[in-house]
Amino acid sequence: MIREPAVAGLFYSSDPRALRKTIAACLEAREPRLSAKAIIGPHAGYTYSGAVAGSVYSRVHLPQRYIILGPNHTGRGAPMSLHPAGGWRTPLGVVPVDPDLNESLIRRCPLVRQDRAAHLNEHSIEVHLPFLQALLDEFSFAAVCVGTSELAALESLGHALAAVVQAAPEPVLLIASSDMTHFEPAEAAADKDRKAIERIIAVDPAGLHQTVHDHDISMCGYAPAVSVLTACRDLGASEGRLISYANSGDVSGDYSRVVGYAGFAIL
Repeated sequence: MIREPAVAGLFYSSDPRALRKTIAACLEAREPRLSAKAIIGPHAGYTYSGAVAGSVYSRVHLPQRYIILGPNHTGRGAPMSLHPAGGWRTPLGVVPVDPDLNESLIRRCPLVRQDRAAHLNEHSIEVHLPFLQALLDEFSFAAVCVGTSELAALESLGHALAAVVQAAPEPVLLIASSDMTHFEPAEAAADKDRKAIERIIAVDPAGLHQTVHDHDISMCGYAPAVSVLTACRDLGASEGRLISYANSGDVSGDYSRVVGYAGFAIL
């Protein structure tokens, strides 16, 4: 079954040529690329967060297999919803779900459930696909929509992600989809985001989880980030690197109530 795009024409253009032009403007010419175990990038409309996403995708080596984790904004579906076999359509074509990655995830993490409901109207994973389509001739992916904030569950998923990556015959890049602080003055948002950024670049998943809760940081994808950072620690990651940081006020000119965006490579 093909999942149809939920936010084409809203978060990004539904016209293929216009979409490719937008993405090209967001990308940077950077060589050599970093060999990352994971990236963390934003999922807002391209007008606001496309430049941050583009800077990350420009900076890392891109394989042909991915596991993309995003938060559950709709509340639908299982707490850890894996999109079943099939494909996802964007204006740039259909991207196949990777059946082997799906099977491996289900086998290694009992908390993961195959579930389409969580993905139907969720944008956090969808908006990453056109960047990959613009940069790669072909690739496949597994998509996990994370709707729990329980640390033990997120760590369990993270350990499973690492096991899946280690068992795969080809490289697999992990992607966590997250925006940062929502709807606060730019200075306050930057202060809160700095605390979360410190934990990410330290590859400290439990610290990120605690920091978000202790400081009431409205980082919508911190749960996927915790799982991905847990996996990266298992995989021997030594550092996280902040590639880009911005906020919506940089585009709108309104710094009184911004959303923060950050892009990271975990090495």
